[in-house]
Amino acid sequence: MKNTTIHEINLLVNRYPSLEPLKNQLFESVRIILDSYQHGGKILTCGNGGSAADSLHMVGELMKSFVLARKLPEELQEKLRNNYPEVADYYIKNLQGAAPAISLVSETALITAYSNDNAPTLAFAQQVLGYGRAGDVLIAISTSGNSDNVIHAARIAKAIGVKVVSLTGKGGGKLAEFSDVLLDVPAKVTYQIQELHLPIYHAICLAVEQELFGEK
Repeated sequence: MKNTTIHEINLLVNRYPSLEPLKNQLFESVRIILDSYQHGGKILTCGNGGSAADSLHMVGELMKSFVLARKLPEELQEKLRNNYPEVADYYIKNLQGAAPAISLVSETALITAYSNDNAPTLAFAQQVLGYGRAGDVLIAISTSGNSDNVIHAARIAKAIGVKVVSLTGKGGGKLAEFSDVLLDVPAKVTYQIQELHLPIYHAICLAVEQELFGEK
């Protein structure tokens, strides 16, 4: 890993000393996500309520510039200039490198149709089955670690070769059993757990961005 990645995780732990026991898991989370991206994989995220918002937030940080500029590769810039000279500068100025990520909470039509026609607790699992490929990573967020729909998604992920990184409260609940990496923050009250989840996934996204788009 780059020194910048190590720096981001160290900064996180310095700001939130209670997360020191999770330091190795944080590095392992970044490693698993990077390995997926480097082999053409993607990230899937899911959660309920505030955790659903977190799953969307994380995708937003991955799919566009978070801190770095993420300029398009020179080869792509040249193709855009050759193929679309009238709008090439507009594309080059505004489009950014992306780390592919999909939040499973945002497909309203699919989720409501599947929940009505089939099984509500399997709406995330169905999407993991449809989107997921061996080598992808599922970020499963559940403050209790016992959310049925998130657990089902994690089970299906494991069955098809998708790695599972879970963000939970202390202990990890039932989700711990299906997690390749468990980031169980030292809190038991929902809002306090969520207050620690945000800086964790920010640090992970910053580290991933540094690795993929930072200086060599």
